[in-house]
Amino acid sequence: MIVSLLFNVFLSFLAVKFETCQQKEEVSFESSDPKFSVGPDGSLYAEQDVTNLTEPIQFMVTARDSVGKSIWETTVKLTLAGHPPSPQIKQARTNYVVYDLYSSQLITFPRQHQRGSSNGLRRQKRDWVIPPINVPENSRGPFPQVLVRIRSDQDKEIEIRYSITGAGADQPPNDIYIIDPVTGKMSVTKPLDREERASYHLRAHAVDINGNQMEPPIDLYIYVIDMNDNRPEFKNQVYNGSVAEMSKPGTSVMQVTAFDADDSITANGLVHYRILSQTPHIPIPNMFTINGATGEISTIASGIDREKVSQYAIIVQATDMEGSLSFGLSNTATALISIADINDNPPELDSKTVSTLQLTQRAHTMKLKAMIVNKLYFIHCASQTPIDYERNNAFTLMVVVSNQAHLASGIPSSPSSSAAVAITVLDINEAPVFPSNPKIIRFEEGVPADTTLATFAALDPDRFIQQTIRYSKLSDPANWLKINRTNGRITTTAVLDRESPYMKKNVYEATFLAVDNGSPPATGTGTLQIYLIDVNDNVPVLVPQEALVCERSRHGYPVNITASDLDSEPNAGPYVFELPSFPSSARRNWTISRLNGNYAQLKLRIPYLEAGMYRVPILVSDSGNPPLSNTSVLKVKVCPCDENGDCTVIGAVTVAGLGTGAIITILICIIILLSMVLFFVVWVKRREKERQTKPLLIDPEDDVRDNILKYDEEGGGEEDQDYDLSQLQQPESLDHIMSKPAGVRRVDERPVILESQYPVRPTIPHPGDIGEFIIDGLRAADNDPTAPPYDSLLVFDYEGSGSTAGSVSSLDSSSSGEQDYDYLNDWGPRFKKLADLYGGGGED
Repeated sequence: MIVSLLFNVFLSFLAVKFETCQQKEEVSFESSDPKFSVGPDGSLYAEQDVTNLTEPIQFMVTARDSVGKSIWETTVKLTLAGHPPSPQIKQARTNYVVYDLYSSQLITFPRQHQRGSSNGLRRQKRDWVIPPINVPENSRGPFPQVLVRIRSDQDKEIEIRYSITGAGADQPPNDIYIIDPVTGKMSVTKPLDREERASYHLRAHAVDINGNQMEPPIDLYIYVIDMNDNRPEFKNQVYNGSVAEMSKPGTSVMQVTAFDADDSITANGLVHYRILSQTPHIPIPNMFTINGATGEISTIASGIDREKVSQYAIIVQATDMEGSLSFGLSNTATALISIADINDNPPELDSKTVSTLQLTQRAHTMKLKAMIVNKLYFIHCASQTPIDYERNNAFTLMVVVSNQAHLASGIPSSPSSSAAVAITVLDINEAPVFPSNPKIIRFEEGVPADTTLATFAALDPDRFIQQTIRYSKLSDPANWLKINRTNGRITTTAVLDRESPYMKKNVYEATFLAVDNGSPPATGTGTLQIYLIDVNDNVPVLVPQEALVCERSRHGYPVNITASDLDSEPNAGPYVFELPSFPSSARRNWTISRLNGNYAQLKLRIPYLEAGMYRVPILVSDSGNPPLSNTSVLKVKVCPCDENGDCTVIGAVTVAGLGTGAIITILICIIILLSMVLFFVVWVKRREKERQTKPLLIDPEDDVRDNILKYDEEGGGEEDQDYDLSQLQQPESLDHIMSKPAGVRRVDERPVILESQYPVRPTIPHPGDIGEFIIDGLRAADNDPTAPPYDSLLVFDYEGSGSTAGSVSSLDSSSSGEQDYDYLNDWGPRFKKLADLYGGGGED
């Protein structure tokens, strides 16, 4: 909407009409421009004088329901009364219809016709300019949000498809704007940020369903309306400034600057400055003021005294919306103002009598300045004339105490104070001094060892004392020099080489010490700089050392070669590159062409050269007098190349020195090696399997080695619980047996004889020797009289009467009679194996 704006402030000049689906719903209005406000009835008011407006104003009006669930926005454009708005519709050469959904304005671009003399009606193209589309930033949606509708006047005759192109549509940033290809409604898909992009330029297209252009493209300009969504940001959080004490009010101190990313031509980006606080409040809380528009800080009151306050800290606030605290966003920074001292205090002297002073000759003064510290006088030296004991050992001075600078204006001057000062200079041991420091000498490089270069002697400033000076070496990076301790003569210990890494710009630097024998000894330092003149003593070296060339001269590129020489000009380039006469293949296959003084090109002379590695000798000569030459070998890899001059993969392998036969041989060796490894693994697995599957000498079902359990005392029978068990236990000693007479012995006692030797089982068992081990053990047990039972006939104690069990002596292992062992199944799981062996389980 475009409205003519009246000049009257606080005068309603426009009523914003708003209709919702619920007629009784209350709606509140808000303007984005603080210069204007909207009343509850929709009336638009000017809050400030707008008579100085020269251009139309555009801002947003936002409507919200009472519960805050729904928000509506529209754009308002205002112009001054009597100043019609600039025409927004000019002639265009398209026949689109654009409908602006924000301003509810339908812009129609009709097709114009005129009569011709012979053809009747004919089309006349007219130029139109589509008005820009304004979209507020940070819109809350919902998205996609329809902006405009584009329609061709031919859509009634044929089916039209619409599309848009440009940055924001099909170009980065993509998919911000979309268009319905059928209805022509163009929408925005997300909130916009004016600070990222302020405008978009799109082009709308209309084609039929076959893709044929039905209308010329139309330009669409979309402008993002700025909202106040950025705070002012100071360039620095802390600003430092200074002002002299006793400055007059209005003296400029410093300037602070804040930047607002919002539009600077609107109130959103106009920053206003103010001072929030001052620390300390001496002598008053408001010693400074700030220009609200520029941020310049200046003094507003007098009485700034550095002796009372040396620094002020000021908190400065920057607010946009031209400083409106109700609508604007703010930020703060700190300004530190240092108070500069001026000469506003006259000197004070407690006494005019000055006693005799003593100065060392380190002092450099003939013009003295007196300072009073705790009523003691100190002399500060401030002249370039040295005090030398050897020249003058006593002074008489008149000391005048006064300010070196004039007192500030407005302060009464005080008379100066003066006194006579007798100064005695004390002698000290001064360090030896090298007359030339640094001392520079020049030699050609290659100076041999034991060559005298120079005498680097020092002088002793103490003329009234006879002292001896001794010399030593402090720094000699390459260890090329030595110095005579007594006379300072410097000689070489090695050949001086200009190309050494210890040389800096052709200069070699060494440092020496001169020490006297004073008390305490004093040391002087001298620097010797040796400038070495270059001679041609280094041959040039070819660069690069390797190159790649195509086997056919029409492919690829020549090789650029140059040389490197440690010598400097004129003993280095320009270089001469030649192919030697031997071997003859060098000149037969290759050729060198000169590019300039330092570069040449190597290329094939013949059309084709077989792929492989070639060592091409090249003779390189420098420009020294006399010149030095060097034959360098360039390793050239010749390989097949593609059309682009690049070496192929097969060619690279060939160049590496491996032909097809060598590659096949390597592959065969690898296959044989893998086959041997596989065969060895299979053989090991098979041996392991044979060991695991080889049958034992006894049936695994009858193997009871792991099923023999050892029990402790089993107890007596059913009715013989009162017999003495000690007779059945092994005696702890054999003394009672040894003391028995011969022939009297119990048959169940262990005989006192040497024990038999049983066979030892091998460390690594094998299933095949188990049977032999068992037979040997059985044979040894049968022949061992000490092994229990000691006799087949044992003595048993009285077991009692009435026992249901028979005598154990009735058991006969050699009996061949059939017995029933099924009762072993009732003895529990511990006798299950025995029941399976002697019962019915063995047959299973």
